[in-house]
This record gives sequence, structure tokens and C-alpha cells, in this order.
Amino acid sequence: MARNIITGIDVGTSSIRVLVSEYVKGKNGLQVIGTAHKESRGLRHGYIVNFDDAAASIAEAVREAERSAKVKISRALLSVGGVSLGTLTGEASIAVSRADAEVNDVDVKRVIGASESNLRDRVNRKILHTIPLGYKIDGKKVLVRPHGMKGGILEVRTLFVTCLEQHLEDLVSAVEAAGVRVDDVIAAPIAESSVALSKLQKKAGCVLANIGAETVSISVFEEGIPVSLQVFPIGSTDITNDIALGLKVPLEEAERIKKFRDEGNLKRKVDEIIEARLSDIFELIEAHLRKIGKNGLLPAGIILTGGGAIIGAIEDLAKSSLRLPAKVATPRDIRDLSWSIEYGLCLLGLNPNAADESLGVKIAKQTGSNVIGWLKQ
Repeated sequence: MARNIITGIDVGTSSIRVLVSEYVKGKNGLQVIGTAHKESRGLRHGYIVNFDDAAASIAEAVREAERSAKVKISRALLSVGGVSLGTLTGEASIAVSRADAEVNDVDVKRVIGASESNLRDRVNRKILHTIPLGYKIDGKKVLVRPHGMKGGILEVRTLFVTCLEQHLEDLVSAVEAAGVRVDDVIAAPIAESSVALSKLQKKAGCVLANIGAETVSISVFEEGIPVSLQVFPIGSTDITNDIALGLKVPLEEAERIKKFRDEGNLKRKVDEIIEARLSDIFELIEAHLRKIGKNGLLPAGIILTGGGAIIGAIEDLAKSSLRLPAKVATPRDIRDLSWSIEYGLCLLGLNPNAADESLGVKIAKQTGSNVIGWLKQ
């Protein structure tokens, strides 16, 4: 019997992570059977700036993961992150088509398609996920799916998660150059949320913040779905650089100081440097929450992940800066949360319906093509 192997690949600015999982019916959940963590080359802020270096480092990570899992990796799900990620919001209204005024699947697809057609500033951007934020029938808000309800006019407000088309093409091509077919592409914050957040947190309202090496990505959830996503070109590497300049030490020493903060009489100065840069990050998050009208209004607070989340006192600083509950995410289903994006990819690959279908997972297979074919379309 063929083994049910699912692989997730995350290509970051500082590292490439490959996680190989296997689902065996009757066992408890998805089993991790192999991993690889290699330094990435040829990327900056999540963009590929040297294709050959990036493809070579991805190939190295894939081969190491194959040795670890003792299986051949021929296909995978790929996360997309970096500053090219963003969102657009579209609105549309249509007349319900049926004579008896009952809303059906065709009407829902039509109104969502119309909201996509009404988008502005979509030049050079590819839509990864399509997320209906809310429906109205004859001007009245619908709290559930509109299917089967009756009315004359159906309205929708839709969130589209997008990325730069060239960035996506480069990333997919680099992975396929390593001999791995990309089945689907999923925004990294969406993949991570399936592991780092509980259903209760998503339902109540929260913000997931991943503090990476060169970027900070945030995704805001309410009523179980993402309502906003943003990436900032700042990260934990900036903290390392600040320590190196402030203490006049090499970057390698600054990285060690950042992680362990054990410099004796210099500890207060180190803490001040770190807190100053973290305050800049939380100011950006607060400004975004204010822009979308959610500042101070997310009961489940901010959940922190990524390499920068291990910095001491980050929870207290987040609480005071954002006036929200704050906590570093705790692993669920996996021992180490640093693998949450890759494991989340595998979960979505195993069961796309685990997320709301409107997230657009399995977009490539919906087109009857692989991702390269979908991009060409």
C-alpha cells in the first residue's frame, strides 16, 4: 500500500525548513518522520535575489530531509512569506438569479467573482486566498452562510491575500528546480495559524505575530477567519545589529548576547537596546490594528511566534505597548513551535477542509493543473 507522505517547505530569509510527515490511518494524527533545517542563500526580506544560490540551498535542504525521513520527496506544499505578502479588500452586489429568490452556490461564486473584478491596485499581484468576510441579503447582514436564504440582492465583502507575482514565480521555480513539484502555495501566516492558534482564540479575536529574521508578519483573526494580514520589513536581525553597534562587538557575539542576555554589568544596556527595537515593532503592529479598527479590541490578545519571540520580557512589553493580553505561543501537536509553518502546511495538505474552504487552499488543483500551470494562467 502506498504511504501517505506530505511535505511542507518554508523558504525564509535566514533558513530553509523542510518537514516530512506521514499519515497512517488509525494512528494519532500526522506523524513527523523527517526534518531539515539549512541556512538559506540568495534571499533578502523573503525575496529571491540570486536564483541559483536559492535553488541550490533549497536542494540541499530537500536532500537532507530525504535522508532524515528515508523517503524520496517528489512533491510538497510551499509557504509564501516575506514583504511581498499583502491583502486587498473587494466589495460587490448582484441580483439573485433564481425565480424563487433563493441564494445558491452559483450566486455566491458570482458575487465573490464580482468583488475580485472590482479590486483596485492589483497590478503584478497574484491572489493566494479568497476569504469572504461577510454577506448581506437585501441590505441585512447574514451571520451564517447565505446559501438557501431568500432575497433579491446579495452583497459580499471579501479579503484577498496576495503576493507579488514575480516573487511567487521565482519561489516556485526555485523549488521545482530542486526536483520537487509544488502542489500548492499557502501564505505562511495562514499555515502557521493552523498550529499556533486554537479555534477559541480565532473565534474570540486575536493577532498572530511572527517575529522573523528580517520581517514581522501579523495576521488578525475574528469569528474564526483571518480579517487582515500585514508584513513589516523589520525583524530580529535588526536587534542583533543594534546590539553590535551599541556594544561595539562582532555580529556573532551580538547574536549570542541577544539570545542569552548574560553580559553582567552590560545587561541593563542590552535590555534597553532590545526593548527599544521591540517597541518599534509593537508600534507598527499597533498602528496597523488602529488602521483596521481593532486596537485594544481583540480579547484573545497577541500570540507571538518566530525566532524573535524567545527574547525575554517580550510578553510584558507587548502587553504594555498594545494594551492586549500577550503570550508566546505554546506547541500543539508538535514539540517545537519553530516548525509550526511547515507542520501547518502538512495539516492543510492532509485535510484542506480543516480550514474554511474559502481560504483558497488547493487552488492549483482547483484549476486542474500544477502550480506552474496555474501561474501561467
